[in-house]
Amino acid sequence: MIPEIVARLQQKHRTMRYPKAAPPPMPDRFRGRPVVHKTRCVAGCNNACEAACPTGALSASTPKTIDLGKCLFCPECAAACPHQAISYSDNYQLAARERTDLVVSRERDEIEAKGAALDEALRKLLGRSLKLRQVSAGGCNACEADSNVLTTVGWDLSRFGIKFVASPRHADGLLVTGPVSQNMALALKKTYDAVSDPRIVIAVGTCAISGGVFADRPEVCNGASSVVPVDLYIPGCPPHPLTILDGLLRLIGRIG
Repeated sequence: MIPEIVARLQQKHRTMRYPKAAPPPMPDRFRGRPVVHKTRCVAGCNNACEAACPTGALSASTPKTIDLGKCLFCPECAAACPHQAISYSDNYQLAARERTDLVVSRERDEIEAKGAALDEALRKLLGRSLKLRQVSAGGCNACEADSNVLTTVGWDLSRFGIKFVASPRHADGLLVTGPVSQNMALALKKTYDAVSDPRIVIAVGTCAISGGVFADRPEVCNGASSVVPVDLYIPGCPPHPLTILDGLLRLIGRIG
């Protein structure tokens, strides 16, 4: 037992200081908010980026837009652009309260994060203790894994009063992942109905927001909002744990 205690003392403090300190460094291969460099985005490319996008996240309409709720954060559009007009920043702040806030104009060099806080009454009620029931509605387990990372000692989600619980009857809301398969639609609705009012729903990942690569297939419902009302959208495929944490903390007003 003594060697274990000594080893633990040598490890020192392993939980990150964020948000009281700087966030942890993002890995080199991390792809955050896409950026369109409008000085490089010129006519004559036959909209190669739109054609390359596997989910139709880029629109050639006027004004041209990027739908972060459909974006897989893959490099296909950037690779297809002959002028290298599209790149990915290291900005992890992607969450939004409204689905429309994820559809952003490509005419701007930068995309600003939208406020994601609950209204004052709900923040007073849930701000110190948020219990979530996680529902995997046909996902590939990537979003589920990155959500579960938040419960490890390095992140320690519980220090903010946010915990995952086993029963919806013990929960304040749902955290939904996956495109919501037809076989999971009724289960999701029943789980939502089992949560007491006031209740919230958080859609994590592109599949849970829009259906992702499975969108418009007869086997899926194109995301959680087709079955239950959604209060927070966290895009990504999958979203980085820091993106999920940032969205949750903004939701309960712990960060601005």
